[in-house]
Amino acid sequence: MRKTVLVSAFLLAFAFMTEAKESRSADSPCFTYIGRTLVQGGKVSYDWTGVTAVVRFKGKYLEMRYQDSGTNYVNVWVDKEPCAEPDCVLTLGGSAVIPVVENLKKEEHTVYFQKRTEGEQGKITLEEFITDGNFLQARDLKERKLLFIGDSYTCGYGTEASGRDEPFRASEENPSLTYAAIVGRYFNADVVTVSHSGRGVVRNYADAGGLTMPGKYAHVFDSEEGSSPLWKASAYVPSLVVIYLGTNDFSVGKQPSLGSWCAGYSDLLRQIRADFPSAPILCLASKADEKMAAYVEEAVRRSGVSNVHWSAVHSSALNDTSDLGASWHPNYSGHRKVASVLIPSVSTITGWEMPLSVIE
Repeated sequence: MRKTVLVSAFLLAFAFMTEAKESRSADSPCFTYIGRTLVQGGKVSYDWTGVTAVVRFKGKYLEMRYQDSGTNYVNVWVDKEPCAEPDCVLTLGGSAVIPVVENLKKEEHTVYFQKRTEGEQGKITLEEFITDGNFLQARDLKERKLLFIGDSYTCGYGTEASGRDEPFRASEENPSLTYAAIVGRYFNADVVTVSHSGRGVVRNYADAGGLTMPGKYAHVFDSEEGSSPLWKASAYVPSLVVIYLGTNDFSVGKQPSLGSWCAGYSDLLRQIRADFPSAPILCLASKADEKMAAYVEEAVRRSGVSNVHWSAVHSSALNDTSDLGASWHPNYSGHRKVASVLIPSVSTITGWEMPLSVIE
């Protein structure tokens, strides 16, 4: 009898120590990706701001095997839709296996894993997810989908900085605090952003080199200008496309000619229309220059592209103190105000009802 008890205890201890783990390559169809990615050899690579992985599992922890060509920061939410405040922020870099979440109850969990930083901070390649339980099918893309094409405002540049005189720090860039994310949350829509700080329609900030956004728009990767593979538009068909560009074109006291501006803007509009024949497009002018609204309106008119609308964020919408983060970019307060300007237009164009809910 005593031998039986000892053997049973040994088997229980052995079973505990060798508790089964499940691992799946990052390209498993049970995971959902919101944003532009390249799937190759079981791995999933991406570098645009805001790309999000959705992982659902039953277990106590989730680990991730990855490579990072730079140093990226990542928002993580557990068992909730992404909101302004993440549950934690991970710092990546190099190649490693790290815990994403741990010490959970062994039950069903959903984890959202969002890239905070821009392509110039590096490309993330996810290789494998690991749990002590088993993986379940993550939610599919939502019926409502938004695509935002923009610059540093859309990236979330400096959103977490304490004031307008603070320098840019990659750790303080956060797309979950931007007008785009806020509009998406308000209408319960998925959001994909194609945005890069300092880029314009025909002229980058202070005439900096590199592609403008019409040249970058079609690519899978932000950081591989000219050599990046092209994105398959059918992978994400938006209900509405929003363009929020122009601040950099009008930067440092200069402005493009109306003719060159309209030609560049028309190029972008035609690319979008070729990708999405029936999606409405909303073109937004910023408060950076009083002429920009007229430029945007004229570009829409000259393009000849159908189902294109325009609006503007007036200079009175934001103040120059408490609404600003690093380098005079909007912080969360400022982005909430921009979203409040944009939401009625989105509602009217899409036919989505404006709920009586907080804009956050």
